[in-house]
Amino acid sequence: MIRLIADGSAGRRTVGGMGALLDGKKALVTGAGSGIGAAVARRLVADGAAVYAVDRDPDRVAALAADSPLITPLTCDLSDLDAVDELPADVDVLVNNAGRQHVSRLEEFDPEIFSAILRLMLEAPFRLIRRSLPHMYARGWGRVVNISSAHGLRASPFKSAYVSAKHGLEGLSKVTALEGAEHGVTSNCINPAYVRTPLVEAQIADQARTHGISPDEVVEKIMLTPVAVKRLIEPAETAELAAVLWGPASPSITGSSLAQDGGWTAR
Repeated sequence: MIRLIADGSAGRRTVGGMGALLDGKKALVTGAGSGIGAAVARRLVADGAAVYAVDRDPDRVAALAADSPLITPLTCDLSDLDAVDELPADVDVLVNNAGRQHVSRLEEFDPEIFSAILRLMLEAPFRLIRRSLPHMYARGWGRVVNISSAHGLRASPFKSAYVSAKHGLEGLSKVTALEGAEHGVTSNCINPAYVRTPLVEAQIADQARTHGISPDEVVEKIMLTPVAVKRLIEPAETAELAAVLWGPASPSITGSSLAQDGGWTAR
């Protein structure tokens, strides 16, 4: 599925007439086939980066790559850690986005699913960060953007694996920030509430089954209850926040968790 990366300039963002922000830089985005990952990949391209777009669904990531010659589609199941170690490591911007949800009471939660979610959402980011840092250190510049969640800062019932993985990602991101600072590398988390993605759409059905209510009631009574802004977040909004973390304002933003949660954590 790998295609050679070609140069292009359409849609790139420039600063002070000096060219695109990320000209000559490479990025890797996981979970890039849809939702937040696809929006972030497009935003990186707009800033001039060549993007490795990683997803387990070859059709989705191939469709994304058709948008731009700067996107190279890579198919990988990130819960297979040996496969993760085969992904490109020569990246300047790493966006850990891939995720999975499973809704179940603790006493009924399948241990195999729990382990698979932690491999995907915590161990895979660790491996990707570990492998990318030498390249970033050598260049004296790097940006690690971890798409966490409001559930990286708060807990909800029936989501033990997801909440555990996101809390772990928060800690991993902070350690990366502390170790990377002297090398010009920053690491941050973005913490959105519910974003309009296939993951959330699937979760609505799971929550409806677990709670014994309708899908509409899940959105109104569960997803939007803790937030002040009563709507789902659009993926492009999260991509725009991510762009701050590799843009001109980014050098001193590190070790942070940027809430994009409609006021959830203000309570």
